Amino acid sequence: GCTQKYIVKNYFYYYLFKFSAALGEEVFYITFLPFAYWNIDHSVSRRMIIVWSIVMYIGQVSKDILKWPRPLSPPVVKLEMRTNAEYGMPSTHAMAATAISFSFFIATMNLYKYPSELGLAAAFVFSTLVCLSRLYTGMHTVLDVIGGALISAVLLMVLYPAWDTIDHLLLTSPFCPLFSIVVPLVLCYNYPKLDYYSPTRGDTTTILGAAAGASVGFWLNNQYAASTYKSVQPGLPLITSTVVFVLARFFVGILVVLLTRWLMKSVVLGVLGYRYKFPIRDLEARRRLEVEVPYKFVTYSSVGFTATVIVPVLHKLLGLM
Repeated sequence: GCTQKYIVKNYFYYYLFKFSAALGEEVFYITFLPFAYWNIDHSVSRRMIIVWSIVMYIGQVSKDILKWPRPLSPPVVKLEMRTNAEYGMPSTHAMAATAISFSFFIATMNLYKYPSELGLAAAFVFSTLVCLSRLYTGMHTVLDVIGGALISAVLLMVLYPAWDTIDHLLLTSPFCPLFSIVVPLVLCYNYPKLDYYSPTRGDTTTILGAAAGASVGFWLNNQYAASTYKSVQPGLPLITSTVVFVLARFFVGILVVLLTRWLMKSVVLGVLGYRYKFPIRDLEARRRLEVEVPYKFVTYSSVGFTATVIVPVLHKLLGLM
């Protein structure tokens, strides 16, 4: 469907909250999480991905179990339509923003020297902007947003004591690659069924697939003692050469990641289309369980693996490590 007609009376709020809403979507995940791995610290990136994938899975499943409707329209005006088919409680934008911002703060506060008050304030502002954007765009109620943020905060507190243990197992356990692939696939194939199509299953498969591919990449890098990046030190003035290295790593890496996503999507859909006898552009066929789960899981696990293994190798070859 199309978005409703509306008149923008305050362009500052309009663009601020439209941008803030994008911070809880794929465009942010596929740029910031790899950026953290390439330019900040591997351990920080691993912890954020662990928390993000667990929090988002629980949030998405909770939506389809609780089945709380989104705000009625009218009276609200909805500025987005893609996620309108999903249920509302909890807001997974609020959950993702809270999980990523505060896990980043917690993971970096003991690694780098910067004022903890500033880091805490930045995490709070980031998550608050994303939460408010869901109200402004008409996609969630206040209760949805508060519920999402609180659930995410509780999960973060529960997971924090086990961070080091999970990270150690992720890097050293011989069962890590098998576990990282099999468990997410089982969860995706056994996702709660609805009476109508909702993008929640596909989005969940995307997230778990990306985390699975990245986890396998983390394990391989540790097993074969892959070279590590020289991390950026937050709070210190960045000299010109450092900025150039950071930007070069990012643009080279993101180009390879996007090419991987395009290539794998085309190949996997082509294979599945041949197997199940449907044209690639058939949207209804692509929403079927036997098509959507393998297509999105393979595509995004390839993206996660590429970001953590292939891109660093390319960076090394180009002298960007």
